Order: sequence, then C-alpha cells, then structure tokens
Amino acid sequence: MKEIYILLNNVRSAFNVGSIFRTADAIGVKKIFLSGFTPYPPDSKLDKTALGAIDFVDWEYNRDIIFTLDKIKSLDIPIYSVEQSDRSLIYTDLSYPNKLCIVMGNEISGVEQEILDVSDKIVEIPMYGKKNSLNVSVAFGVIAYHIKNFS
Repeated sequence: MKEIYILLNNVRSAFNVGSIFRTADAIGVKKIFLSGFTPYPPDSKLDKTALGAIDFVDWEYNRDIIFTLDKIKSLDIPIYSVEQSDRSLIYTDLSYPNKLCIVMGNEISGVEQEILDVSDKIVEIPMYGKKNSLNVSVAFGVIAYHIKNFS
C-alpha cells in the first residue's frame, strides 16, 4: 500500500485546503505539510470543507518552504510536484514509489521553481479544453487516487 504525503505551498484558498484534507482522509494520506501562506487549522473556512477531516489527518505547518523541503528529504520521501513544465511527465505514464510526497502549489502561479528544482519528478494532468489547469483540490484528487489505486 502506498504511503502518501502532501505538501501544500502557498495555496491561497482555505476552501481548497479543506477539500484536500477531506480527500486526504478518504485515501489514507500519512501527513499533510502546509507551507508559505497556505491556511492551516484552526480556520472556519477550512473546517467548512474539511468536514472534520482535520481530526483524522496528521498535519504540520511551517511558513518556510526550504525548512519543509529539507524535513521531507530528511525522511527519505521522494518529492513529486504536480505542475506543467518542460520536465513534466503525464501522471499515468509513471510507476510511483511506495512512499512519496505530492506537492501542490498556488492556484494561479503553481509550484514554485525552487520546489521544482529539488523535485524527484514533475507530473502533469493532460488538458484537453481551453483552460490549462484544474482546481488544485480536483487535481490533487485525480493524482492521489491514481497513485493509490493504479500504480
């Protein structure tokens, strides 16, 4: 069974963070790392969409992304960022390790370059419409369920 961790960096919407907590609980995520200006519990907007999931998913907040990345790396957890880039691979084309951290970034600007630079892999979800991205919580759900169930 896959051991999945999440890093949310500079996700601005507490509603998105709450939704990710709820999905994380549903798939048995080991821990959520929150960084930058990402909202963290207690937060009434986050609580509204998490529907109590913050009580069941281990999490920690540290504003400093470098500290957070160093901590994840020190635990020997490979970092897989979800972003469109020259290095990105289609998420369904990979085999995933038994332990990994999925990184989700800001709703507008995405995952920061300093995170991409230390990522073991960069994965993307193909877009077929006019828009070039999904909502961050939806994108997390697509990737996480694929990793948990099909890789």
